[in-house]
Amino acid sequence: MNKNICIVYTHHKLGDLIWQLPYIKAISEHYNQSVDLILREKTQAKKILKNEKYINNINYNNFRKGIFYWIDVYKLVQIYNQNKYTHVYILDKVNKPAIAAKISGVKNIIGPGIGNQKKYLTTDIILNDDDWNLNYSEQSKKLLKLHKINLNNPYPQLNFDTNEYNQKNSDLFFEGKKIALGIDSFEDYKMWYEEDFVKLTELLYKKNLFDYVYLICGPDKSYMAKKIIEISQKNYFIDCSKKDLTGVIIAIKNSQFFIGNNSGPLNLSAALGVESFGLIANDAISELKYSKIQFITPKNYKDNTWIRDRKNMKTLKPDEVFNFLENKIR
Repeated sequence: MNKNICIVYTHHKLGDLIWQLPYIKAISEHYNQSVDLILREKTQAKKILKNEKYINNINYNNFRKGIFYWIDVYKLVQIYNQNKYTHVYILDKVNKPAIAAKISGVKNIIGPGIGNQKKYLTTDIILNDDDWNLNYSEQSKKLLKLHKINLNNPYPQLNFDTNEYNQKNSDLFFEGKKIALGIDSFEDYKMWYEEDFVKLTELLYKKNLFDYVYLICGPDKSYMAKKIIEISQKNYFIDCSKKDLTGVIIAIKNSQFFIGNNSGPLNLSAALGVESFGLIANDAISELKYSKIQFITPKNYKDNTWIRDRKNMKTLKPDEVFNFLENKIR
């Protein structure tokens, strides 16, 4: 009997989705067929995953709370019924996708089973309640292991063909060595200061390590790019704050290396195969261990410690970051 497989992931951050790609691919390889996904629209998955051969269809759901909860459950039921899924894998501990699968009569509903979710699954092979403390990647890794699904490569990889987007982003193509700076983050306390990015670029420029710098940030943080340009008074910065995700990907792929805060673009860069350096002072690098990101931390940094105060990012000095980069790049 042919299997029809759907994988659900409900988190909205781009970086979180990228971290789940190895587990999605492992499920696809286990069944030797492509899989469907249900994700939040905010991930922009239909754009960034369009070239992944192990992914078939992508549907969006808002996974809202309150009065919209059952509306979104109903929408999930419709998707399940239309596609006649035999298997639904849920890669986090939320109840909604499992409830909808139960209503739809899906024969195989698999998930972490933490909390009330276990009531709606069709299997007793679930994580322990103590696994609530594991990060999302570790939860998915353990879930696959329990179900005897091999994880051949734990590192996120992303294939993205930019050809159809090159023309509308022609302003990002020009001669010269380019690097990318990821200057914002979803959480402000993870953001290095604008003046420190300026000092770092001055040090890198003196060593002839770039001709131009793409400033990568979302439109809501465009003030950071403007501030960097105003402080520096240099003409080598390219403000990418108005670019959509495809433009950001082009800028990153055009770069010799990426330096940035712990954010979606940093994870995106590493998944695209660009040499990537993460500026970490206030959160845990152990959560990012299945990554090819090279981490730059302050001298007195302690892993598995969260400091929700942006001022502590000042403990990461531009000259220390430069010394680390110069040794790695040279």
